[in-house]
Amino acid sequence: MLVELDGARLLTDPVLRGRLAHLRWAGSLPVAPEDIDAVLVSHVHWDHLDVPSLARLGRAARLLVPRGAGGLLRRRRFRNVEELRVGDATQAGDVTVTAVPAVHEARRLPLGPLADSLGFVLSGSRRIYFAGDTDLFDGMSELRPLDVALVPISGWGPKTGPGHLDPERAVGALELLAPRLAVPIHWGTLHRIGAPLPPEAPAVEFARLAGRLAPDVEVRVLRPGETTEI
Repeated sequence: MLVELDGARLLTDPVLRGRLAHLRWAGSLPVAPEDIDAVLVSHVHWDHLDVPSLARLGRAARLLVPRGAGGLLRRRRFRNVEELRVGDATQAGDVTVTAVPAVHEARRLPLGPLADSLGFVLSGSRRIYFAGDTDLFDGMSELRPLDVALVPISGWGPKTGPGHLDPERAVGALELLAPRLAVPIHWGTLHRIGAPLPPEAPAVEFARLAGRLAPDVEVRVLRPGETTEI
């Protein structure tokens, strides 16, 4: 996701190439955006921290990463890496970026580091929560008030395992977070080579359940490449 808030441009977990190990982009390849103030990396799994994609943004790009992930990037000649732990905050222009918990075990296999997983709250004229990959966790309601929640609802495989949200659990997150607007993420972008293109069913199910269980939350389903404003 590319978030533009109060003049700052913040990019989350970018994958900017057509193939990533056994995964392929399902649609048109995204173009590397320019003039990024900070890249938010939620954890070190290969489909969230993709070194070639980060390199397309430039080795001087400002990377906000979980504690334990910095060495991996510095060894690859990235020059502007900041490691954060839960509760740390930093500025990106007029936006405050705060690292918040995520329940998602993240080791970069086969021999990479075990590092924290994070979500991020962006605070300015709006408050926006980017969840990264996470399961439900105690204290999720403490992230309120929120204008927007970017909530993962699926994955690249046929089912989600521990440390993830499926459509039903993602709606449970909405009940805790109570944002004005929810945008489902982590669906419909990557699929296994040889597998059918990812269906829209997770997004449809999420919107249906949210309408019944969290009716005060507006849901906007964005397909890859689409944008919205609030």
